[in-house]
Parts: sequence; C-alpha cells; structure tokens
Amino acid sequence: MKILTHKNYDEMCRAAADIIINQVKLKADSLFCLTSGDTPAGIYKLLVQDAQQGKVDFSSCYFVGLDEWVGMDKNDEGSCTNFLYETFFTPAQIDPSRMMVFDAKAADLDASCTAMDEFIKERGPLAIMLVGVGMNGHIGLNEPGADFNSYAHHSPLAAITIEVGQKYFKQQTKLTEGITLGLKHLQEAGIPMLLASGIKKAGIVAKALQGEITSQVPASIFQTLPSAYVMLDEDAASGLVG
Repeated sequence: MKILTHKNYDEMCRAAADIIINQVKLKADSLFCLTSGDTPAGIYKLLVQDAQQGKVDFSSCYFVGLDEWVGMDKNDEGSCTNFLYETFFTPAQIDPSRMMVFDAKAADLDASCTAMDEFIKERGPLAIMLVGVGMNGHIGLNEPGADFNSYAHHSPLAAITIEVGQKYFKQQTKLTEGITLGLKHLQEAGIPMLLASGIKKAGIVAKALQGEITSQVPASIFQTLPSAYVMLDEDAASGLVG
C-alpha cells in the first residue's frame, strides 16, 4: 500500500479526485465503486465541477455503490444511495443504465447481492474502489469479523455503526443490518483506495495500517494490498509511527 498524507482535507480530496480522473483518461469505460459519507463528499464535489468544466467525461464509465442500510433506497434521506445521487450521480448526469446500487428493500437480499456481484463481474474488474474506515475499523459495512474472502453480502450492524450512523438522519432511525460489497472485491480492485480525515480517525487508522492484520479490524486488509492508496490528511495520519 502507498500511504499519501496531505496537509488538509481539501488537498486530500483534490489528490483523490485527480487519481480518479487519470483512470478515466486511461480507460473511458472504467468501473468505479463509490462510498457515501462525509469524507468522500469533497471528492465528489470536485469531480462534478471538473466534469461540468469539460476536464473529465464520465459518460462511458460504470459505477456501483459500496453499501446500503437494509430497508432503505435512494428515496430515503440519510441512505447511502440517496447520498450518492445527491452528491454525484445526479449533478454529474450519470446515465442510470451505467450504475448499480443495492436493492436493500428486496425481499431476497441474497439475490440483490448476486445481482451486484454479476454487474461487477460483467463490467469489471473494479478500476478504483473507494472506501472509508469506521471507528471500529469496518470497511463499507464489513463489520469486525467479516470474512476477507467475501463478495457482496448482508450482515448485522455493530453497535458503534448504528450509533454513528444516526448522524445521517434527522431523527432517531432504526438500523439493524447492512448490505455491502465484500473485502474480496477490495482485493480484486485495480486501486483499492482508503480515505480518512480528521483527528477522530487517527487511532483506528494507526491500528489498521500498523497493527495486527485481523478480521477484527477489517481495514487492516490494506496492509496486504500492494496496489492500494491510503489517502489521509495530517490529522488522520497523526497516530502513525515513522
């Protein structure tokens, strides 16, 4: 893995956006996995601006959403998919036929996982897979204990994820289960890219990148990924040694 530390959040976002743009220029029909949350928001803002200014053309690209709260879809404010539509898919005018998100309201969640795996298999491999890191080291909604060799799956949410997840909703919202791409997708991506910013992430970033490689800290899988980029601001990197 290559750890890139940037002076601040804005510089980190610019650097990450430039890596994505370079990939589009290398392969116009690249497949990208996008994550939701506060950290990637600045990246998507830059990508939309660059697309509107003609600096990049996403019209031939494919996109998948990393994860979703089970029981929600793009019409639910606070959902992962709603975030991706609001911040990127809609303003960047991405053709719906070129994107795939989890059907987290499906009666058969396993079938939704299979559909996602098939979309990636047919159009992949993933060129870049963007992920953040949770306070418990989760990647997407791969919670502690997740199988490193898993593809798309659904599983119960950890208590800390349920607690932190409330920030995306205007009122207390019941969250019980998540549906997500797996850690095997991360291993097969051309560039797995971990994003982290802010002092609150310093501890888990250090544990994930310099601690034991274990399924109890899913983000520690990045230590095994030679083509990975870890994009940090100085605060998030402040716990690293050396």
